[in-house]
Amino acid sequence: MQSQTTILLNRANLPSLPADVKRPAYDVENVQTGIVHIGVGGFHRAHEAMYVDRLMAKTGNLSWGICGVGLRENDRAMKKVFDEQDNLYTLVEKHNDGSRSASVIGAMTGFLMAPDNPQAVIDKMSEPEVRIVSLTITEGGYNFDASTGEFITTNPDVLHDIENPKSPKLVFGYLVAAIKKRRENNVKPFTVMSCDNIQHNGHVLKKMLLAYIELFDQALAQWVNENVSFPNSMVDRITPATTSEDIVMLKAQGVEDSWPVVCEPFKQWVIEDDFCNTKPQFDEVDAQFVSDVAPYEKLKLRMLNAGHSVLGLVGSVAGLDIIHESVEAAQLKQLLSIFMEKEVMPTLDQVEGIDVFDYRDTLISRFSNPFIKDTLARICLESSAKLPVFLLPTVRDNLVAGRDVSISAFVVACWSYYSDKHASQDGKPLEINDVLSDTLHRAAQQNETDSLSFLKIEEVFGELAQQEKFADVYKAFLERVYQNEPVLSISEALSEEKLAVAKEDANKSPM
Repeated sequence: MQSQTTILLNRANLPSLPADVKRPAYDVENVQTGIVHIGVGGFHRAHEAMYVDRLMAKTGNLSWGICGVGLRENDRAMKKVFDEQDNLYTLVEKHNDGSRSASVIGAMTGFLMAPDNPQAVIDKMSEPEVRIVSLTITEGGYNFDASTGEFITTNPDVLHDIENPKSPKLVFGYLVAAIKKRRENNVKPFTVMSCDNIQHNGHVLKKMLLAYIELFDQALAQWVNENVSFPNSMVDRITPATTSEDIVMLKAQGVEDSWPVVCEPFKQWVIEDDFCNTKPQFDEVDAQFVSDVAPYEKLKLRMLNAGHSVLGLVGSVAGLDIIHESVEAAQLKQLLSIFMEKEVMPTLDQVEGIDVFDYRDTLISRFSNPFIKDTLARICLESSAKLPVFLLPTVRDNLVAGRDVSISAFVVACWSYYSDKHASQDGKPLEINDVLSDTLHRAAQQNETDSLSFLKIEEVFGELAQQEKFADVYKAFLERVYQNEPVLSISEALSEEKLAVAKEDANKSPM
């Protein structure tokens, strides 16, 4: 029901918010910055900032507030909203039954645009009270070659940052400048914490930062290696892009918020207990500190993130738009379930306290939430950075073990068609949002003359085109997709074939 009055979200109006909108259970005026976060987007606001908000509410420790940093021009819109709303925003959780719960998050203390004043960002990161610098900069921000895993030293921005250490463009330049300033001022270094969906994200971040520093200061690289911590972490919460409908619905509830964030109720955060400075007690609010994150992140990346890509790429070619629509398509739901069981589960390590079949069923339930409306376009965004992390390690493990890779090959064939046609099989336009969009398109256009042209993009696939077992299956699926055999029909037939093989293998097994 429409509220009689609409309250503009800011600190002065907090007491006037509707009763069904949860307010910060602490004095937002007294929150101090303890974390600087680079790359403030929807996921960060639904995840780390939410955990900080809950931690402050539970413990009363207000020293872990977050100052956001934007490195790119398109971060300016986020800064504008934070400035106008006194760093407040609304988090809306959408449940499978259609109910919604809204809460105002007061964890943010400010937002700095790095291009406007690089020194202000360096100074903020250098404050002794800042004990963590965290990041959600997506896969591309780590500046590594997907096929080799090595730092790209020829990036013009890398060369710029080495020549201009006081006005860097990349995250590495800012980290180095702040680390050097703290060291010179005899201030303990901050922990650098990646919150991105990259396997061994802390190790990757450390490797990239050290590779950057080694280009100009070997001694500093050694000091960072010995004194700065880069904990691995596994983060999980489905957070679709905020829509105008979300803003309107919140306004109808009585809150005028220019950029709320929406998400599913589920959340998970597993963090390696490796901090060189003091840490927030996130385990007080359901996060986990563990000695080894690897089994958790491998499970999540290969099941959830790769599962998203299965639904996103196959579903897009089928002409679907939303994740829950893909799960509602029985052929795709079955394909996803069998992909997880037959191709992913054999590659996983045992994770204490988690039944992988229950985990799969929970994922499918989460994907089925019709109120999240997570678009396939968002899922397919930057696939050239995602699939080498989410899907291809599973492919390589299965090839080494002599196991079947047919569903993975089918997904890659759909990606190739998507990249070539920029349209679904029924002609619906599809946009490619990918840093390698031109490379993907050019390679896919050559499919009719060289059926492995797409697979030969080494910066994405490495030497996968030379793996005959995968290449042959991929080519067969590519031909079927290009002949316009409906991908949902292919999905159904592939699933039935997998089930038949599994049943036959089970019958052969000794009792």
